[in-house]
Amino acid sequence: MQCYLTAMSAIADLAPGEQIIVISRVFDAARELVFEAFTDPKHLTQFWGPKGFTCPACEVDLRVGGKFRVEMRAPDGTVYPCVGTYREIVRPERIVYVSTADAGHPCGGGLPPRAVVTMTFIDLGGRTKLTIHTRLQSVADRDAAIAGGFNEGWNDALDKLAALLAPG
Repeated sequence: MQCYLTAMSAIADLAPGEQIIVISRVFDAARELVFEAFTDPKHLTQFWGPKGFTCPACEVDLRVGGKFRVEMRAPDGTVYPCVGTYREIVRPERIVYVSTADAGHPCGGGLPPRAVVTMTFIDLGGRTKLTIHTRLQSVADRDAAIAGGFNEGWNDALDKLAALLAPG
């Protein structure tokens, strides 16, 4: 069973014993463009992170075993590094990575370390459905991620990406 979250979901709405969070969004952009947004540092720095956060630094080594690092700067100046290692890359369909904590900070303060994230990009004929499937190590980690703003942070970032990809 998978847990699909919307902006209004709460921990009580999720299946007991499940350590998965799934977020989906449809973008009015071609699949190749949405995939590129998640793999090119010049794009990632424009949308990664919650509303009010900036990304002063980003590195991507897009290959299996390669690493990425995105630094998110909070409005108060605190920097939260988001670090991961790519496990699978199928251009432009799928990215799988393992997120890790760096310098004691989970990614953005809302994702406990060691989550496996699978991103799928489905072509809808000029539009793209992105699904972010996050498997955490435990239900407690899932609950901590949600309490720490995981859902809101991803939805803010996806809102920023939608604005970047908007025609015009």
